[in-house]
Amino acid sequence: MTIVPVIMAGGRGERFWPKSRAKLPKQFLNLLGKQSMLQLTVQRLTALVSLENIHIVTGQEYRSLVSSQIPDLPSDNLIIEPVGRNTAPCIGLAATVIKRKYGQDAIMIVVPSDHLIEDSIGYLDTLQTACEAAHDYDNTLVTIGIAPTEPATGYGYIQIDKVFTQMKKHSIYQVKRFVEKPDYETATAYLSEGGYYWNSGMFIFTVESMLRNIQTHMPDLYRNLQDISLAQHSQAYERVLNNVYPQMPSISIDYGVMEKADQVMVIPADFGWDDIGSWTSLERIRTKNDGTNVIRGNVVSLDSKRCIVEADCQEKLIVLLGADDLIVVDTDDATLICSKDRAQDIKTVIDNLKKNQQEKYL
Repeated sequence: MTIVPVIMAGGRGERFWPKSRAKLPKQFLNLLGKQSMLQLTVQRLTALVSLENIHIVTGQEYRSLVSSQIPDLPSDNLIIEPVGRNTAPCIGLAATVIKRKYGQDAIMIVVPSDHLIEDSIGYLDTLQTACEAAHDYDNTLVTIGIAPTEPATGYGYIQIDKVFTQMKKHSIYQVKRFVEKPDYETATAYLSEGGYYWNSGMFIFTVESMLRNIQTHMPDLYRNLQDISLAQHSQAYERVLNNVYPQMPSISIDYGVMEKADQVMVIPADFGWDDIGSWTSLERIRTKNDGTNVIRGNVVSLDSKRCIVEADCQEKLIVLLGADDLIVVDTDDATLICSKDRAQDIKTVIDNLKKNQQEKYL
């Protein structure tokens, strides 16, 4: 069984503006310590396979960033998207590359580049079980469901059906349905009812299983991938890729394939996962400096509670006085001051800057 992890590292991380920028997005930042989120992701996976088997999908603009942060990654393992077209084209492109290199029976583990995993041993054990399930059961797509700890509205959910099989200590369930990010009342109902798990965005399958499902449920995308695949061994590959890829539908793998496939399994897991989806995530993963505020930088807090402060410049002092429930992010050329309950709306700032021709701050 050949296992080939594929890390998706082409996102912009816009909810982490102004720290995350077009030239240095979230996955390349050291939000969790001394290493970037991409470096931590690669480090975890090298406990499962060698670096020679790990592949990273990213945009042309991030080629040098990936190479500088993961210098020992073989150049052939860097898969470049001409443009960002969501996760279905991304995974489809990776599958055509992996098929050429390893054959259609290779097991792909597709993971995001910017998530937190606190229990690496539990994480790797779950992935190993998922690989075995994808290998043993034909045309099966496997995903990982995270046991919810609160009625979160920032994640999609997976509702489980009956148990399909048992592997080691893991029960593997058939997926009943995928549901979009709910409102608070609906999320609360999911937790009360039980049988719902957070959608982690991790997918495990054989190359053949994924391409077969793309052919069935996204035939236009499959035809595009076939055009690219036929050109892989020729000098025309870059030209064909650059011409065909932008025409692909911008659709997530969840919507395009996972929600429609006949044989989708989920392994419930609890290994300290967090998608680090917005600034408020830092409250869950960083130590509160004075028992209430999460602070990094040269900051003085007076009579202030439940604030998140991220400051780059140690020579600049930031003072909080009587401030509650704020996000303050200070960089060289931009400062964000935001109510915590608007953390998910930071993308509107991006839209506003584009509208007002202030792209230099993006």
